[in-house]
Amino acid sequence: MHTHSPSSDAPIRVGKTIRIALGVVMGILFLATVVSVLLLWPFDAQPKRPWLDESASQASGAIIRIDLSDEETPLRVRLDNTGEEVGVQGNPSVPVEEMAVGNRIQVIKLNALGGLDDETAYIFFDYERIWPLAFLAALFVVTVLAIARLKGLAAIIGLVGALAMVWFYTLPALVSGRNALLVALTTASAVMFIVVYMAHGISVKTTTALLGTFAGVSMVSTLAWLAIPASHLTPLTHEDLAELNYAAPSVDLKGVLLCGMVLAGVGVLNDVTVTQASSVWELRAALPDASRLSIFNRAMRIGRDHIASIVYTIAFAYVGTALGLLTVASTLDFPLISLLTFEDIAGEIVPTLVASIGMVLAIPITTAIGTWLSGPALSGTATEPAAA
Repeated sequence: MHTHSPSSDAPIRVGKTIRIALGVVMGILFLATVVSVLLLWPFDAQPKRPWLDESASQASGAIIRIDLSDEETPLRVRLDNTGEEVGVQGNPSVPVEEMAVGNRIQVIKLNALGGLDDETAYIFFDYERIWPLAFLAALFVVTVLAIARLKGLAAIIGLVGALAMVWFYTLPALVSGRNALLVALTTASAVMFIVVYMAHGISVKTTTALLGTFAGVSMVSTLAWLAIPASHLTPLTHEDLAELNYAAPSVDLKGVLLCGMVLAGVGVLNDVTVTQASSVWELRAALPDASRLSIFNRAMRIGRDHIASIVYTIAFAYVGTALGLLTVASTLDFPLISLLTFEDIAGEIVPTLVASIGMVLAIPITTAIGTWLSGPALSGTATEPAAA
């Protein structure tokens, strides 16, 4: 006598009524997202400002000689557009000693204004990084496609769509003075629809993850809305936001902070909710007759492991990006607790904690939704493959 254990590829039976209800709910959310995008769309967005004065222009070229004894123009550069060899002034923040012949750089050309003592000047602006960045991007795409195949391709397409949403809608809407919280929620909703359904397909399982992400985003938005005034974060202390206030006075700077916190939480939330939804579906496929409580408890054991790993992942991601600031802070004879309350450091800690709280709470919510929707196996109901 042979016994066969349930296969994880076995279909999961989901009632037609549940499918219809989910379709209605997601249809309403999708329609609300589209309407919000249209209502908040920055049709009145101001034209972009030229970033250089009329007397200046940008050019690129390769360093052909370095003369450290020349304090005025230590760099000799051959320009790409004209082939001309010109002397280039250095930049105090980028030591000439670290440059090498062959390095490709960008320069700012200051055109002569016509006076007797005026002459064209070239100033080092930055390194040209397009080829290293293009190589890394290509390597990333190839790696994703080689391992994840069609799902990887769908994820990359979804990522491109999500970033386009941020560039063409979110940022102009904020500059145009739209309500930052509504812009953040609308962007998060649109991005989630694009990324989740593009990468994982349309199914009850992915809809479970999407509902869990919606719940998490709602909590992150609420926490961010409360945390910014409670922690007295002052955007004008950030150099980039202070410049934004000058360039676009109608911008709500605290709203920009809030929007940033919400969008920062979307990626993390999507990661944990998709993982939990997949865990529930795999457990249900392997244990079709198990009770909902049993599946929930098993899935939460996976979720707790995920929480434990994500918590320090997020913390060290911040430590890595802010290592320079933290190193400077460590040289000060100041209590550690007080250092953590400094604007520059607290401005990173608050969004990290907000996103982490939303992520942790999204795990049991997603798990509960998934265990209820997948249910014990029922006869005569529609089926959904576990691998959907």
